[in-house]
Amino acid sequence: MKYAEVQNYLGDAFVSPKRPLLDVYNPSSGDIISRVPLSGAAEVDAAVQIAKVALVPWSATPIKERVQVFYRYKTLLEQHIDELTALITEENGKIASEARAEVLKSAELTEFACSLPQIAAGEILEVSRGVECRVERYPVGVVAAITPFNFPNMVPNWSIPNALALGNTMILKPSEMVPLSARRIAELLKEAGLPPGVLQIVNGGQEAVEALCDHPDIAAISFVGSTKVAQIVYRRATQSLKRCLALGGAKNHLIVMPDANTEMTSSNVVASMSGCAGQRCMAASVMVGVGNTDHIIKRMVEHAKAMVPGTDIGPVISAAARERITRYIDEAEKAGAKVLVDGRNMKVPGKEGGYYLGPTIIDRVTPDMKIAQEEVFGPVIVIVRAKDVDEALRIENASPYGNAASVFTESGGVARYVMEHASAGMVGVNVGVPVPREPFSFGGWNDSKFGVGDITGRGSIEFWTQAKKMTTKWNSEAGTNWMS
Repeated sequence: MKYAEVQNYLGDAFVSPKRPLLDVYNPSSGDIISRVPLSGAAEVDAAVQIAKVALVPWSATPIKERVQVFYRYKTLLEQHIDELTALITEENGKIASEARAEVLKSAELTEFACSLPQIAAGEILEVSRGVECRVERYPVGVVAAITPFNFPNMVPNWSIPNALALGNTMILKPSEMVPLSARRIAELLKEAGLPPGVLQIVNGGQEAVEALCDHPDIAAISFVGSTKVAQIVYRRATQSLKRCLALGGAKNHLIVMPDANTEMTSSNVVASMSGCAGQRCMAASVMVGVGNTDHIIKRMVEHAKAMVPGTDIGPVISAAARERITRYIDEAEKAGAKVLVDGRNMKVPGKEGGYYLGPTIIDRVTPDMKIAQEEVFGPVIVIVRAKDVDEALRIENASPYGNAASVFTESGGVARYVMEHASAGMVGVNVGVPVPREPFSFGGWNDSKFGVGDITGRGSIEFWTQAKKMTTKWNSEAGTNWMS
């Protein structure tokens, strides 16, 4: 193995629990690069006990002092970007430009955390003569973040900087498929001056997740993954009376009008469906072509065919994922859909053991087909035809998901109409991946999110804190009133 066995991070030390080990693969080659322990309730409890002790001095530290750690951490992310990029590419398979963009986004998220002393400041008002009310925010306590395989550096940083800067202590449970980046996050935060026990890492699978959901001393959990698991985590965590924000899957629709700019639209749609091998919850998975959009589809095909797997697009995460995605394509073709660009059976010279799929475009898909309804999570986009924008919106609204939607058009009126009527938490105009940038929050609707609030930006402040309302009266001349 290229890397030593993954260890948990407890207090100020990396430790090896006596637990079964799971192989960690490089998706580009199929080689085993490390092994990760499958921790359970005992390891979770050990981390919680340490976090409880660390919470007392950390939460008492003024927020302006806490964020100094994150100023230094942001600098370290930037200084180590080449190394972090290479690590993401190795454990996740992303091409270098995508992995680098992920680290840059982590730095942006950390930059927002550095601004929290100004954004999360308390409020004060004289509500009546001699009576003053104020609101101050306090951490919720020991919290946890359960993160997925598709963004091993960025998604942990969706939760870590804000939650910790706001005074909480955290246990991170990274995906067992990509556990290497989490260790470097912990090492860089330690170098930045984060005190022992404020962030800890417990590696594992289902047993570790269940233990985090059940532990009575964990106050809040953030989760990112599939909708099926998000629902399970949300129900189990809230049943234990925890706060939980669980982000699930997506089926993002891009509505393409016939007046859309051909080059911009075709390139953006293909980039959205194929970026990160389609393994992102913001990826385009359904294009709804309104009226005659054949000229745009033709150019999409040209863009997709020009992409080189291994250079322009990385592998999917596992052999099982590749087989699952291939089945979706096979079933759609058998149901009468037309495969315009076929990424099946793709091999990359020198990386024959890798889990590669080429960009795949499937036309003449009907809304009732399985591939049009379920999250495929691969470099695949299906094209559904609609006669007008209202039919396109009915197709989009019928999806149980609601992460993102976009419209490509030159008409401001059409754009506004779609933005108002799309059933999604994040919408775009002429943008293939309508991810809000900081300080705007990331979060979808419907079956793409369970819980209240958002996971990043201003929307995360409410989730990671609890408000204390204080009313004072020092002036005896204020007299007796309804507050007496």
